[in-house]
Amino acid sequence: MTPRPGNTVPREDGVPAPQPVHSSPVEVRGIDFIPDAERHGRPFDLFWVWMGSNVNYLSFTFGGLLILIGLNVWEAIIVTLLGSLWWIAVGWLSVSGPASGTPSVTVMRAMFGIRGNRIFGAGQGLVIGLFYEIINLTVATFATLALLEHLGVHVPSNTAWAVLLVIALASFVLSVYGYDAIVKASPYFSAALALAFVVLGFFVFSKADYGYTAEPLEPREHWAALLLGYAIVASGPLSWGTGADYSRYLPATTSKAAVAWWTGLGGVIPTLFISLLGILAATAIDMTDPQLTIHEIVPPWFTPVFLGIVIVGCITNNAVVAYSAGLSAQGLGVRASRFVMVLITGLIATLAAYWLTFLSPGFLDTMEYALELTVTVLGPLIAIYAVDIFLRRNRYDGIALNDERPGAPFWYSGGWFWPGVIAQLVGTGAALLMANTTLYVGPIAQALDGADLSAIVAPVVAGALYAVLWCTTAPFNDPARRPGGARDLRDLHADRFTHQLEEQ
Repeated sequence: MTPRPGNTVPREDGVPAPQPVHSSPVEVRGIDFIPDAERHGRPFDLFWVWMGSNVNYLSFTFGGLLILIGLNVWEAIIVTLLGSLWWIAVGWLSVSGPASGTPSVTVMRAMFGIRGNRIFGAGQGLVIGLFYEIINLTVATFATLALLEHLGVHVPSNTAWAVLLVIALASFVLSVYGYDAIVKASPYFSAALALAFVVLGFFVFSKADYGYTAEPLEPREHWAALLLGYAIVASGPLSWGTGADYSRYLPATTSKAAVAWWTGLGGVIPTLFISLLGILAATAIDMTDPQLTIHEIVPPWFTPVFLGIVIVGCITNNAVVAYSAGLSAQGLGVRASRFVMVLITGLIATLAAYWLTFLSPGFLDTMEYALELTVTVLGPLIAIYAVDIFLRRNRYDGIALNDERPGAPFWYSGGWFWPGVIAQLVGTGAALLMANTTLYVGPIAQALDGADLSAIVAPVVAGALYAVLWCTTAPFNDPARRPGGARDLRDLHADRFTHQLEEQ
């Protein structure tokens, strides 16, 4: 009997081995292992994937927020530079894709265990993915309604939901088709959006108030604003703990440096440039709702272009976000294909975006609240992932990672790897104690006159604790050397080669 695409059969050591899939316009691979025969592409392709997903309106908004919370221009620029350094971590996480042949949500089973990962890897990833899907849908819907109004097309309030539906369909079509569609479309979207933002930059640079000075703040308020600004900027790269999702199709021998380099550059270049535009624009217009005030610094003909930038940027960002959200949903243990999970998560995001667009009392406030809180979870998670790659020397058996049976190499203790679980809980707990958000102020933040150190200290705490626990927890500290797993890379490749010969 020929297995269906994506099914697995046992290897000699009992670990399920991947089956070849038939060519299809819709990607049939999900969280399973990508065999060597299906690996293709170059590290440079990652640059366009990350560029296309980050040439967007959110960075423009974040830049404006830094001025709105009370920072001066140079302070906002420095905070943006520091927060953008997290793209180095995103590039580092991406090297686990070619090594494992699996997405990040599968790699993280090594850090939390099969069951633990459903909460701390897949669960957290799905929640964060849905959050950004909702934000993108909401922003794009507002921009589309504004564009139609600018063009003289009045949309009655009782039918405005149709605009959201069209945006949702456009957002998720690339995600449904999958990896190849995203990689092929990314250079075109990136180039078009980058050109439009360069033109916007010409107008912003010519109209910016370079003598702008923020209202003086009390010392404790000033420090609180600086740290809040850092958290806002860092929330962008921190939300991309899914770097392996887009590098896993690269050959296993791909240069780690090239993967990390092109991933990081693809994220940091648009983030810095577009955030800078938002910072400077905020010195000349009210950035509370730039879609309505941008006409004050651009000529009339460019207003619809700007709104188009917002719409297309949100759609391209959502294509990548929804792709990862679908993989995270599979990581929960749901027995459904990747594209089905993309559709289900997309529907959930669309319904939530309807509430946020048409029923929520304040979109900007809601977005700021969520950004402040997500950093408390994402910082520790990224730190644990980065430390694990270092400790394991990026040695991941993608086939063993897909074995969910009790007693499997990554089953650990009842399906949980306690070093990762403990480090994540302690890191998140430390972040909550130090957080100073609009909704909640932790006791440590109160003792420090409002200074929020959560985005700085919590990742260090989580990463360091994980390293200590990992190194002192035997025999689980290196599953790649446990009986039932791959003994070393030589044996792993030998197993795969033998299996391919048996298939032939």
